[in-house]
Amino acid sequence: MTHPDTTAAIPADAATARAAASATAAAGADPAGHPNQFALLRQRRFAPFFWTQFSGAANDNLFKFAFTVMVTYQLQLGWLPPSLAGLVIGGLFILPFLLFSATSGQLADKYDKRSLIIFVKRLEIAIMALAAWGFFSAHVPTLLACTFLMGLHSTLFGPVKFAYMPQHLSERELTGGNGMVEMGTFVAILLGNVAGGLIIAVPDIGAHHVGLTCLALALVGRTVAHFIPSSPSVDPGLRINWNPVTETWRNLKLAHGNVVVFRSLLGISWMWFFGAVFLSQFPSFAKDVLHGNEQVASLLLVVFSVGIGTGSLLCEVMSRRHVEIGLVPLGAIGMTLFSVDLYFASTGLPLPSALAATAAEAAHASIAGAWTLAGFVAQPAHWRVMADLFGLSLFAGLYSVPMYALIQMRSQPTHRARIIAANNILNALFMIVSSVLAGALLSAGLSVAEVFLWTGLANAVVAGYIFLVVPEYLLRFIAWVATHVIYRFRVSGEQHIPVSGPAVLVCNHVSYVDAVLLMAASPRPIRFVMDHRIFQVPVLGWLFRLAKAIPIAPKSEDPAAYEAAFAASAAVLREGDLLAIFPEGGLTRDGQLQPFKAGILKILAHAQADGVAPTVVPMALVNLWGSFFSRIAGAAMTQPLRRGLFSRVGLAVGQPLPPEQVTPELFQARVAELLVAGA
Repeated sequence: MTHPDTTAAIPADAATARAAASATAAAGADPAGHPNQFALLRQRRFAPFFWTQFSGAANDNLFKFAFTVMVTYQLQLGWLPPSLAGLVIGGLFILPFLLFSATSGQLADKYDKRSLIIFVKRLEIAIMALAAWGFFSAHVPTLLACTFLMGLHSTLFGPVKFAYMPQHLSERELTGGNGMVEMGTFVAILLGNVAGGLIIAVPDIGAHHVGLTCLALALVGRTVAHFIPSSPSVDPGLRINWNPVTETWRNLKLAHGNVVVFRSLLGISWMWFFGAVFLSQFPSFAKDVLHGNEQVASLLLVVFSVGIGTGSLLCEVMSRRHVEIGLVPLGAIGMTLFSVDLYFASTGLPLPSALAATAAEAAHASIAGAWTLAGFVAQPAHWRVMADLFGLSLFAGLYSVPMYALIQMRSQPTHRARIIAANNILNALFMIVSSVLAGALLSAGLSVAEVFLWTGLANAVVAGYIFLVVPEYLLRFIAWVATHVIYRFRVSGEQHIPVSGPAVLVCNHVSYVDAVLLMAASPRPIRFVMDHRIFQVPVLGWLFRLAKAIPIAPKSEDPAAYEAAFAASAAVLREGDLLAIFPEGGLTRDGQLQPFKAGILKILAHAQADGVAPTVVPMALVNLWGSFFSRIAGAAMTQPLRRGLFSRVGLAVGQPLPPEQVTPELFQARVAELLVAGA
């Protein structure tokens, strides 16, 4: 797994959001008008960047795999036996991520990213020129040095490329852009490995061709990088700390300063732990469990890479072109289920020698009794294995893309590259630990299939822990299920929901799941002010407590709770977050819009006393009256499937207003207009 930093980024402050919008306008792009993420490949702000990173990833893997094959099969080296070649080469490549990620993060925050990318591509040309000489002369020490240097090249490139994205993509494009990068990286890994294996196998001149191909790819990457637009520094005054140890510690402390970010970093590093276990054991799994030859091992890599790419691209479709972290629990569930089923699918598989009873069947089995590619795919039992492998990798794509996006959304723009660097350090550590633990389990007598089983079960434990300590993932998952399974949910005017800065969302109150639907529509977390009685409803009460909703009671009933709610609301706006209120004061009992109360004015007065001027956004939930969670016929939640599954509901979002223009009557009229327009 060559690039542990396949992330996207999200503008986290107003300046960054404006810069992204300006870049979008300059490129002549309308994010809402894009048919899908592939449209980005026709735009200069993304296409040169994409192909630059694609060529670099392909070159890394072509070089490493060809070098590994050469040492393993073509050279006889007493000091580097074939059994250790892959481990040594992989270790040398990953070592720079531990040593220099902290420095590369500082460079990406301090300098123009286009200039840094061009520098890194020039470095790649020099490294590959040296590597070409090493392949021509079969000089292994030189190629080992080049392996370390290519790891350094990737270490420098990682934070730069993912700090580049928020400066050129809008919020609605980031999931698609991130999915494209993730997909492109794994396709490049696959093509690099395949090309490296095929070229190095050419008799007599294979090594020469590998050297020339690597140099040619480096030149292509440098040429394409020339067309990448400028990406100004986000912290030009930063003083570089060249001590990797102290800077690494400082970066980890930066990440730990935001609990959600840090635990999400751990979640991503776990994903790389999970993936490294499978990728590192594919050769052994193919040989010892599936009884296949080298072609079967390559097939497993193809299936895994296609699954990751498919899952990454599906994120945009499944998230309605927003950053949707509700997909992360879905991804974790799929990773565990398919890992466990892979273990059961791997038992009782047919043996080549047992099936090679006829001449036709014998043609599919090698002399050594291993399945060839044709024989392997001809067996129905093997299709379940490939389906499980495809499924777990697809769900890994659904898991990783939104989680990376959350990290970028919550990281300060001036520190974003350094947070990515901290993530790369953790990824490298987790991948090393995964290799050690997998080796220990195998040495203890477990089979490869059993290692996969225990990894899948461990994934359930780790994911459960993450979702309990970062409940936003679980909340967004519930919201995603509600808007994709219970309802057919459509949002209009979603561009009016602010992607940064404090804002008050004002909405009508139709059902017990109104807050869940608003969560699903917003790209950012929302804190809700809700009637204290709703916290007594089973399940929903637990859900809203998990969401840190703010309970409010009538002043005549509980003056202390009444004032505490306004103080808590002011604190939310002071932090620059979203606050949602239902100014009718309770659920509608007849489906009609009730008079708006004056609580919104008190919230705005508290905010302005703190020097905060939040925008106020009118919203209207439409077609919810009559659903299971509404109070039609007097009581809610009494007639399951009253309107069946996938009933149509919607949310209409209006133009924001400044706080000085807000009155309860004006906003009631605005919400009423949205109800009519959205019906």
